[in-house]
Amino acid sequence: MFFYLSKKCWDCQRGPQQIAVPNNVKLKCISWNKDQGFIACGGEDGLLKVLRLETQTDDSKLRGLAAPSNLSMNQNLEGHSGAVQVVTWNEQYQKLTTSDQNGLIIVWMLYKGSWYEEMINNRNKSVVRSMSWNADGQKICIVYEDGAVIVGSVDGNRIWGKDLKGIQLCHVTWSADSKILLFGMANGEIHIYDNQGNFIMKMKLNCLVNVTGAISIAGIHWYHGTEGYVEPDCPCLAICFDNGRCQIMRHENDQNPILIDTGMYVVGIQWNHIGSVLAVAGSQKVVTQDKDVNIVQFYTPFGEHLGTLKVPGKQMCSLSWEGGGLKIALAVDSFIYFANIRPDYKWGYCSNTVVYAYTRPDRPEYCVVFWDTKNNEKYIKYVKSLISITTCGDFCILATKADENHPQEENEMETFGATYVLVLCNSIGTPLDPKYIDLVPLFVAMTKTHVIAASKEAFYTWQYRVAKKLTALEINQITRSRKEGRERIYHVDDVPSGSVDGVFDYSKAIQGTRDPICAITASDKTLIVGRESGIIQRYSFPNVALIQKYSLDCRACQLSLNCNSSRLAIIDIAGVLTFFDLDTRVTDSTGQQVVGELLKLERKDVWDMKWAKDNPDLFAMMEKTRMYVFRNLDPEEPIQTSGYICNFEDLEIKSVLLDEILKNPDHPSKDYLMNFEIRSLRDSRALIEKVGIEDASQFIEDNPHPRLWRLLAEAALQKLDLYTAQQAFVRCKDYQGIKFVKRLGNLQSESMKQAEIIAYFGRFEEAEGMYLAMDRRDLAIGLRLKLGDWFRVLHLLKTGSGDADDSLLEQAHNAIGDYFADRQKWLNAVQYYVKGRNQERLAECYYMLEDYEGLENLANSLPENHKLLPEIAQMFVRVGMCEQAVSAFLKCNQPKAAVDTCVHLNQWNKAVELAKSHSMKEIGSLLARYAAHLLEKNKTLDAIELYRKASYFFEAAKLMYKIADEEAKKRTKPLRVKKLYVLSALLIEQYHEQMKNAQRGKVKGKNSEATSALAGLLEEEVLSTSSRFTDNAWRGAEAYHFFILAQRQLYEGYVDTALKTALHLRDYEDIIPSVEIYSLLALCACASRAFGTCSKAFIKLESLETLSAEQKQQYEDLALEIFTKHTPKDNRKSELNSLLEGGEGKLPTCIATGSPIIEYQFWVCKVCKHYVLAQEISNYNFCPLCHSPVE
Repeated sequence: MFFYLSKKCWDCQRGPQQIAVPNNVKLKCISWNKDQGFIACGGEDGLLKVLRLETQTDDSKLRGLAAPSNLSMNQNLEGHSGAVQVVTWNEQYQKLTTSDQNGLIIVWMLYKGSWYEEMINNRNKSVVRSMSWNADGQKICIVYEDGAVIVGSVDGNRIWGKDLKGIQLCHVTWSADSKILLFGMANGEIHIYDNQGNFIMKMKLNCLVNVTGAISIAGIHWYHGTEGYVEPDCPCLAICFDNGRCQIMRHENDQNPILIDTGMYVVGIQWNHIGSVLAVAGSQKVVTQDKDVNIVQFYTPFGEHLGTLKVPGKQMCSLSWEGGGLKIALAVDSFIYFANIRPDYKWGYCSNTVVYAYTRPDRPEYCVVFWDTKNNEKYIKYVKSLISITTCGDFCILATKADENHPQEENEMETFGATYVLVLCNSIGTPLDPKYIDLVPLFVAMTKTHVIAASKEAFYTWQYRVAKKLTALEINQITRSRKEGRERIYHVDDVPSGSVDGVFDYSKAIQGTRDPICAITASDKTLIVGRESGIIQRYSFPNVALIQKYSLDCRACQLSLNCNSSRLAIIDIAGVLTFFDLDTRVTDSTGQQVVGELLKLERKDVWDMKWAKDNPDLFAMMEKTRMYVFRNLDPEEPIQTSGYICNFEDLEIKSVLLDEILKNPDHPSKDYLMNFEIRSLRDSRALIEKVGIEDASQFIEDNPHPRLWRLLAEAALQKLDLYTAQQAFVRCKDYQGIKFVKRLGNLQSESMKQAEIIAYFGRFEEAEGMYLAMDRRDLAIGLRLKLGDWFRVLHLLKTGSGDADDSLLEQAHNAIGDYFADRQKWLNAVQYYVKGRNQERLAECYYMLEDYEGLENLANSLPENHKLLPEIAQMFVRVGMCEQAVSAFLKCNQPKAAVDTCVHLNQWNKAVELAKSHSMKEIGSLLARYAAHLLEKNKTLDAIELYRKASYFFEAAKLMYKIADEEAKKRTKPLRVKKLYVLSALLIEQYHEQMKNAQRGKVKGKNSEATSALAGLLEEEVLSTSSRFTDNAWRGAEAYHFFILAQRQLYEGYVDTALKTALHLRDYEDIIPSVEIYSLLALCACASRAFGTCSKAFIKLESLETLSAEQKQQYEDLALEIFTKHTPKDNRKSELNSLLEGGEGKLPTCIATGSPIIEYQFWVCKVCKHYVLAQEISNYNFCPLCHSPVE
């Protein structure tokens, strides 16, 4: 940050209009209205003036500080008789409030361009010491010396008043939210009150620790955050005492304020408009002189000293910032001095893009704008805790504090927690590579390959890479660890040798040094580090090795190397520019030969400089509001401007009026971008225009530069002097230009040559007109094609006579479609893609517009196996439109993709159907996946149905058998369990049939029937060894059939038959619980009076291990009760009983009655292969077991 006194100062005695003011009128106070620009100053003998500085110029290049300013208002306000001590503005309501030594308060208002009294108030008891309007301008707080406090409204009404007994007041200020009032006492204390006048507490003043003697408050200023804060939770309340002690607090209760000892006698303090700079005005004793010197010191909110401004005069009494923070008004004796401020904006320039940052009241982050000056487009990025912006070539580095909540990559974290980030961005703000470091990047320099960041003690180098086509070798190099040299850290006191075996160690960054770093700069081969003592260290680069140390008599603030790294420019903290030749060998006063020489050129009040990129002897510098260009240390005549220099190349200087841009940062204008030509370019142009090409050619020969040769070539072209043009293009090594001249030489027509030259100079409308006038529409179209102006191409194609070239017309339609698609105007794009028959981009547009009907129609209109169909199908898949996706996949002959889509979208039925219809091998795995999916959701019956439909009967049977088993364990109704077992068995029968049919197809010949059946059974045997339930598929159904039949017979009174049926259940203990079987058997036997069988059943029950002791006891008691009455013998012993005992040659059982079949007349079910007595089957229409129809 630089500051200097402007020549403009206002003499309150004489003034430009010779207004009669008593001599030696001393000023007491000054206040600058931030919004409207009025300056109010009060002084002795009732002096009150309102002035207004306004820039008056018609020159668009003269803007900001460079523009001449005049007093547009100079009004004496009469009404005070005593010395005016307090002046304060209410900017929201355009009011001025003033008070004098007699306690008289006057509120002034603006009416028709002049100031008039609106209200007057006088307590006649005491004098007003301070007045403060709150942030919204609704309330004013007035404090009197005797302790009286009055809070009033903007319309003059008193809101409340209070007398603070025994207290002398001298200062007052509001908090940003108007909830807190701070009162400064004459004894130096500060008390905190609420907005109703209730005392809260005394403020702790840490800056006064160990201070003795009487002190008074010099100023309290609370920045209200109207333009945002430079950092979240930024200190904004500044309190300063006359002894120079100052503290800056985040809020009124801040326990850890920023403490500053200014070392001066302070008369006033004030924040700038964005709270980023605190100005402290007063005086300082000079050891060499007896008198005090007036100075203004500038500090950041964090207490860092930005610089000191010396001010002439005897006594400074007040200061006030201008609304834009570019000027400061100082009241000294009977003068107002104006100092110009050149802020340290966070900005940079890379590839036609101006990058600048500013704060906004609605956001805690910095708003970083990437303004593409070529296309006038801007890209915005919000960055927390931005420290600096550094640019080089096409890239920029944003140095920021690391976000505490943001997880850093593991490889970014070394031993220390990385607290800062260097973000590499391109010219539209896209982050390319963030680098976390644990070193404060106070100073950042950048070359085409490296970033150098320095703290006060150490510097870090990082070889950055940007995305490009990489070879395998380069990829391998990138993947190497950082220890192999992409990142290094060096302490400023180290003497690196340039070897590549450096260690990446952050501990170097925390080692102290007695001589801290104050500036750095770098080129491709040299790194320069400046230290506070004036030592300049020169290192080789990129292999860092200390080459030389130079000693200067100044502390550098800004360093800059010329394009061949031979000369160093130094701007010191006082704004003095000097130059140092790095390689010159000279003999010093002791006769020793030393390397490096300080050149004699010295300029003061310099705040910016830039070397030319293509000439080591050319540079431009900003001195106050003038830009000087130097060639070989000789200045050209200055240019009046206040712009910051972006670029110096091709004898042209590009500068940007950042002051103007940041007044309205959301809408940068190209008017704020300035291009200045240096003298040799202007002289050459003038020679060409006035004297002629030959003389100009001689002048350029004497002062050669590629830009001047290019200028000559262009002038020669315009005059059709092709020989000179070719010679000039050769001299500036412009191969394209040489080719162009040769092409011109081959043209016969002069008008054709003229048109080509006009097009070469970018006057395309004129060139097109000439082509059309020559009836060469094809050349006009060709010109527009080269420019990519497809709208014009289309217009020319349509308006011309004759048939338009269909392929070119199609191309134009598609290119315009691309233009709209790039800007996401999909509807406009669709119209042109339809005309251009660009089905691929049309599909994309329909997709972006979510016009799925249009997309479906497009898919239907495409021929089969079109390359776009899979892409359209994928679009449908992404939005879950299964039917349309399947249709598209089938149309391009991709049934597998169609099936996968159905699976992906859970349309399993459709998937199975497709797999079957296309005889896909994957159907088994597909079914397994779907079944697993259904089983996961407990949809077992759905899975069975799926397998059954797909003819996977064995899998279906297994699942059904499992359900039946589970239902049986749950003691569900026996009939339901029997049905489930029957269904499982029926599926197994279908499986048997399937195997036989499969074999029947394989075996051919006369014996095919018998052979195939046998082969089917054998194959089935091999396949089903893992699950043997296929052999006895009907056992479960039989068990529950006999279980239900026995009970039905028992209840119907057929006790003998019931007993016979119950006896069969003994074979099914693995299916029905034994306790149920033998309980039923005992019951049937008892009812049939077969007490022997009953006794055996009870014995079995009593021996069951599954029963508890209590249950067994109950059975024993029941047996005792029965068999005390009846002998345990069967009364009727028949031959059947012996047969029912089991053994080989067991007779088949009738499933209708449960009786053994001993006759030859019986019926066999074709499905379940079970038997029924011939006389019984006539009573049934369906098989009693499997319920298949009786034929």
